Amino acid sequence: MYIKRHYGFWMTFRWSIKPFLLGLIYGAAIFCLVKFANFDLAFPWQPVSVIGIAVAFYLGFKNNSSYDRTWEARKIWGSIVNNSRSFGAAVISFTQGAKSSEIKRELIFRHLAWLTALRHQLRLSREWEHTDERLNNRYSPNVCEDYNDRLFNELAQFLKTEELDYLHDKSNVATQIMRIQGEQLQRYRDEEAYEDFRHMELHHLMVSFYEDQGKSERIKNFPFPRQYASTALWLTMVFAVFVPFGMLDVFEDRDSWLQYLSPVISALVTWIFFLMEKIGDYSENPFEGTYNDVPITSIARGIEIDLKEMLDETDIPKAFSAEKGFLM
Repeated sequence: MYIKRHYGFWMTFRWSIKPFLLGLIYGAAIFCLVKFANFDLAFPWQPVSVIGIAVAFYLGFKNNSSYDRTWEARKIWGSIVNNSRSFGAAVISFTQGAKSSEIKRELIFRHLAWLTALRHQLRLSREWEHTDERLNNRYSPNVCEDYNDRLFNELAQFLKTEELDYLHDKSNVATQIMRIQGEQLQRYRDEEAYEDFRHMELHHLMVSFYEDQGKSERIKNFPFPRQYASTALWLTMVFAVFVPFGMLDVFEDRDSWLQYLSPVISALVTWIFFLMEKIGDYSENPFEGTYNDVPITSIARGIEIDLKEMLDETDIPKAFSAEKGFLM
């Protein structure tokens, strides 16, 4: 997630420069055929503009839908933040007995392990995501690959060795961590660390975590329907093909020096439409580890700080800071 006030123009332009350059080359080629080879290629601008209006409406639909996916993902992780704080406060206040300090630490640390597993799983690559661009981009660190090694190295600070060994061959580690948490909650209820009513409250919070995990996995594992995403790209390409011919019609009666602006204006119009399409494309997948992700790594670190402070731990980690304006 980019957290500065504005994306810089040149940063945005470099990110999307390919359509501009291709549009400039294509527009210049069409212009040269007309200007120097005397081909009559001018096409009335009115039908081209109708196509442009239709494409703009379609891109607006796609971008709104893509934004909805990103905003829903942020709301889900906002719910995780709220429920995690509630869980920590409940564990601290509900648990009693001689082993209460040990139990509180175990339950809260296991919850942090669940957060860690969930964010790692959500950043695993999917074939419809921008994997190549993510791995080679200088603005976005590699937060997605080396899943097993990185995950279990981080889980080791929260879980016991026997739990780690049990989780190694599981396909959905976050789900199994929460299952272990449920078993432990019941075991401590049997040992009368808290009463039935309080146990049910803790169980309800655990259910909410499963719901938030499921909602996150729904966005991660179900792509923006490819028929909508693909059609937006093809329609933009069709419009871009006709733009230079329409510009010839617009500029053919202008003064001689204005005619030479035709390829540049064509490239600019092409760039604007492809930029809108690309913004929507990069907003479809809020957990893929690129520019406009929901910053789940930073959110999870904030939860970790809150819960460890509730336990009065001494090794409180620092909040993540943005790197080149990007917060992961």
